Amino acid sequence: MKARYFTFTLSLLFFIVIAGCSKMQNNTPANTVKTMGNTCDAQLSDVETMSIFPAGNSWNQDISAAAVDPYSSQIIATIGASSLKADFGSGLYNGVPIGIPFCVVCGSQPKVTVTFRANAYDGDYGSESDPGPYPIPLNAPIEGDGQGDSHVIVVDKDNKMLYELYNASLNNGQWQASSGAIFNLASDALRPAGWTSADAAGLPIFPGLVRYDEISKGVINHAIRFTLSSQNVKPAYISPARHSVNSSGGQYSLPFGAKIRLKASFNISGYPPHLQVILAAMKKYGLILADIGSNMFISGVPDDRWDNDELHGLDTVTAADFEVVKFN
Repeated sequence: MKARYFTFTLSLLFFIVIAGCSKMQNNTPANTVKTMGNTCDAQLSDVETMSIFPAGNSWNQDISAAAVDPYSSQIIATIGASSLKADFGSGLYNGVPIGIPFCVVCGSQPKVTVTFRANAYDGDYGSESDPGPYPIPLNAPIEGDGQGDSHVIVVDKDNKMLYELYNASLNNGQWQASSGAIFNLASDALRPAGWTSADAAGLPIFPGLVRYDEISKGVINHAIRFTLSSQNVKPAYISPARHSVNSSGGQYSLPFGAKIRLKASFNISGYPPHLQVILAAMKKYGLILADIGSNMFISGVPDDRWDNDELHGLDTVTAADFEVVKFN
């Protein structure tokens, strides 16, 4: 469970318009959206032709030649022998899709108000949330089918906007969540200092997900979202992160927003081509710390085209194969 450690209360009036975004049953790699009686074709693959933040944005920076943090060895040592883990794949695990899904809509998608609330899973962070409204269809996929962090991610392909919810649920035709964030994909603007997002670090989630369509193209051109346990995370953040939690990491731990990269000397030639694409991105763009979770888990999108056995090949990569990019 991801705890934000703060509680806020915000009540919003709610309205909803009938709309559709095909639920990606069994992780179908495309969807079609119908809005206001008009047909709008929006495919998941549409995002592959979009610029996800400007070229110089932190998510898109080449860090292969960046300085190594002077405490890199000590920080990596505290993570121990943890192996890399692809927290995404095909099919189901414990009855739910593996990974964080997203939905693509057109600019004509009706917008609805999201009610920010607390529930048994986590608190109400409405005071640190963008009020919206949000263009979220009634049948947008929910991470874990509503179990766990229950993220909902929607990309407006026409207006280049990103909408993300945390701990979301659809109740009586109305979207509710613990928090929500809106990002302009054409801007470098960050959230206000101290504000959370759908991620504990106040970062967007979507730009850091590994997508199968990227693998098909043969290149990932962005940093990859990853998690560490509380004892490996400082109760602090650095840009582009904007929020921290009451984590238990000490001197030799990482703040939210910090990056690690796969060492240039790590030989990826023996890995399957799909995994080489992922590992090459880890050398060039690195991993960015975004949330509390299991050590060295990287995030991606569920898709029936993933080969789960192949993805397990990443398990042979350990924390010791990485180095910390200087952040002090």
